[in-house]
Amino acid sequence: MKYVSYQIEGSARVGVVEGDTIVPLGDATLTVNAGTDALQAAPRHETRRVPLAQVSLLPASPAPKKIFCVGLNYLDHVEETKRELPRYPVLFPKFASNLIAAGAPIQLPPESRQVDWEGELAVIIGRPGRRIARGDALDHVLGYSIANDITVRDYQYKTHQWLQGKAWDGSTPLGPWIVTPDQMDLTTAGIRTILNGEVVQESTLSKLIFDVPRLVSELSEFTALEPGDVILTGTPGGVGYRRNPQVFLKHGDEIRVEIDGIGRITSTVADEVAAGGRPASVG
Repeated sequence: MKYVSYQIEGSARVGVVEGDTIVPLGDATLTVNAGTDALQAAPRHETRRVPLAQVSLLPASPAPKKIFCVGLNYLDHVEETKRELPRYPVLFPKFASNLIAAGAPIQLPPESRQVDWEGELAVIIGRPGRRIARGDALDHVLGYSIANDITVRDYQYKTHQWLQGKAWDGSTPLGPWIVTPDQMDLTTAGIRTILNGEVVQESTLSKLIFDVPRLVSELSEFTALEPGDVILTGTPGGVGYRRNPQVFLKHGDEIRVEIDGIGRITSTVADEVAAGGRPASVG
């Protein structure tokens, strides 16, 4: 099953994707934050099907209370950064204001010339929990989505903390939908990032250093997980900052992240536009 968050006629809704249509669920108050049980129990409005092409997608989880990001979670990415292999997940936050929908443009902020890509598997929490045992962790997962953890490298490395380079508003595509765990094989699914037709990242989800059950369990040790919360599980090697010569996103680029069993998110890249339709400027 694929849950999708979308907007139609000014109303935000959640539904189930079937082919090229959406079957709305429940009423307009139902969101991904209602969790697995509420979504499964929600009435399906078969007679109100709407073509996917006629709606505006929202981020797969439009209003998460928490977004957890994991750094250095693929061996080849650890090696390209020349860091030590982590023994505990490297964690940093994002915020709901950072998220954009699949298909929305990635806007380049005028303050930076080092905007980079990071294709990632996203985990969406479906049932609440605290101190969740690893063996029970997947029972708390609503499903999986795709993210591009867009990173502003020159800001990321201003200090030894990464927040200022990772949490730019309107920067992080998340979508296009949430695929339930029964539709995914995390041991075989491939992940790849494609820039202007060239594969720049490629791996399999089986190569995560800290797998999904461990991440859910260890995050829930220090904070309660709630439905709609998002975990970005880390990126494979091949980011632009670590290439020689370095490569960064520029106006006119097309960047795509694919994960087998979920689909793809494709984003165009454009200079940030300020209110009034003119390019944003600094100073």
